[in-house]
Amino acid sequence: MLDLVIDARPAALAPGFAVKRILPYRLRRMLGPCIFMDHAGPVHVAPGQLPNLDVLPHPHIGLSTVSYLFGGQVTHRDSLGVEQIIRPGEVNWMTAGSGIAHSERFEDPATLAGGHPVY
Repeated sequence: MLDLVIDARPAALAPGFAVKRILPYRLRRMLGPCIFMDHAGPVHVAPGQLPNLDVLPHPHIGLSTVSYLFGGQVTHRDSLGVEQIIRPGEVNWMTAGSGIAHSERFEDPATLAGGHPVY
């Protein structure tokens, strides 16, 4: 049964790069283990105007992140030494536990068709 419709609102992840944030919401703080639910992209880029969409290193504690891409390519790096390329249709799952820092680099922002980061 559908009991609530939430309109996404913009949230900045990096300078000049906003996602559509669904959670948290005033009437729905979390959904299961998920605290944040975003929709990123698609990114529309004018020729010669590639933006820097890199998400700089930042920490997480006590949660997991799950990223799913529709298009483009992202390189995930974290403080455990993991470096993973995420491609369309693939999932990146990172568990923070007592603490981890990670960054995400969009290899070609012009091809970012969108994705869902959930954490």
